Amino acid sequence: MAIGVWISLIAYFALMVGIGIYAMRKSTSSSEDYMLGGRTLSPKVAALSAGASDMSGWLLLGLPGAMFVSGLGSAWIGIGLLVGALFNWILVAPRLREQTVHYGNAITIPAFLANRFPTRSMSLRTVSAIVIVIFFAVYTASGLVAGGKLFESAFSGIYNFGDMSNYGMGVMITLGVVLIYTVVGGFLAVSMTDFVQGCIMMLALVIMPAVVLFGEGGGGFSQASQTLNEVDPTLLSWTSGLTFIGWLSAVTWGLGYFGQPHIIVRFMAIRTLKDVPIARNIGMGWMLISLIGAVSLGIFGRAYAIRNGLDIEDPETIFIVLANLLFHPLITGFLYAALLAAVMSTVSSQLLVASSSLTEDFYRLFLHKNATEAQCVAVGRVCVVLVGIVAAVIASDENSQVLGLVSNAWAGFGAAFGPLIILSLMWSRTNGNGAIAGMVVGALTVMVWISLGWNGEFMGGPGVYEIIPGFIASFIAIIVVSNATDDAGEYQHIERN
Repeated sequence: MAIGVWISLIAYFALMVGIGIYAMRKSTSSSEDYMLGGRTLSPKVAALSAGASDMSGWLLLGLPGAMFVSGLGSAWIGIGLLVGALFNWILVAPRLREQTVHYGNAITIPAFLANRFPTRSMSLRTVSAIVIVIFFAVYTASGLVAGGKLFESAFSGIYNFGDMSNYGMGVMITLGVVLIYTVVGGFLAVSMTDFVQGCIMMLALVIMPAVVLFGEGGGGFSQASQTLNEVDPTLLSWTSGLTFIGWLSAVTWGLGYFGQPHIIVRFMAIRTLKDVPIARNIGMGWMLISLIGAVSLGIFGRAYAIRNGLDIEDPETIFIVLANLLFHPLITGFLYAALLAAVMSTVSSQLLVASSSLTEDFYRLFLHKNATEAQCVAVGRVCVVLVGIVAAVIASDENSQVLGLVSNAWAGFGAAFGPLIILSLMWSRTNGNGAIAGMVVGALTVMVWISLGWNGEFMGGPGVYEIIPGFIASFIAIIVVSNATDDAGEYQHIERN
């Protein structure tokens, strides 16, 4: 079996590396090319790149795992994300595409904020770059954990990698392939591979639930529903056992979209402003199909496991277990590639954004202000590798949970950047002092909330997802500080532009 799986995986790896080499020949001659693809993304590539880089391994591991354990009550996370993504495309995408060009042709989020608020440009670039690097190290680690879990679960008892555990080898192979095409091809390679990976992910999330339901041992909707009702009737309820705080913590995942640098940077790279609505429609259609597939996989995968006596030790591996059990090895390899696609699409995007901040907002700002384009591209490639190594160290803990790591990093970005991006694009009175206050308050609130354990238990009741207090506190800080520190010079700059 392992031979057939490896054939599919090697073919997938070769395709990703080939795309990276192709992109290297097309778009790596300057910083704008390497870090933003020269702002030439077509609507379909921008849409699927934003979606694939967003969803990551949690779409095939974390969300199905939550559905497996808790039932339909966990689907509110998906609903919140769907609504949040839609508003992100409507409110942020067109404005960010236009204003990043208008304010000095910024190619990173910190650079846009610095150009938008010139009186505090140095502080904004520094603080925002620090936030990006810290949270992306954790976020990237979640993707590598997913890759490690794939190899640990898929090849346990079948294949042995010698002294290194299957989990550790999975982390290294995942990171290695991502580094090759990201370092070589930059943003264009990342976006093009995201497009291919997004197609693979969606196809897998259509095939897998269909086979689980209607294949041998599935029994269809009615049999699956009967099985789940016999085990726990609340599994098929959207609200049973769900508190208001639990529901709110689930749907507010959608708030995070406004502040995810690796997603909104796709808006900056879209070919023209007129392409934004087309990209939005493609992206939302892809997301709807993929989320329905992930929810169906988790809930009906549990029914299948019960009916067929499967012992699922880690619910987050239900996709891997069923792929190994139900399909021919070549198809199993394709499904594993779909999981790696989900992982790699996000990891590569995050590595590149973190590298861009280190290059543009540290190296070029503090170490070598007159660096040539070739030097910046070279430094960017080195930074991709360095951030990847840090993420691999964080991911070395085999007990890490994908959904937990993603939720922490998602909240950190959403609270630090979400309110600031919205207000900087839509409220002219936002100033540099308010921007710094909002970013710092949002990030610190999330970190303090997590450290105190209030996302697990709060005032004797269920935990409150850290993005809620972080987002609110950041929003208030920006408005209060901006109104309290009227910056006439900054307003004159906005009026001139």
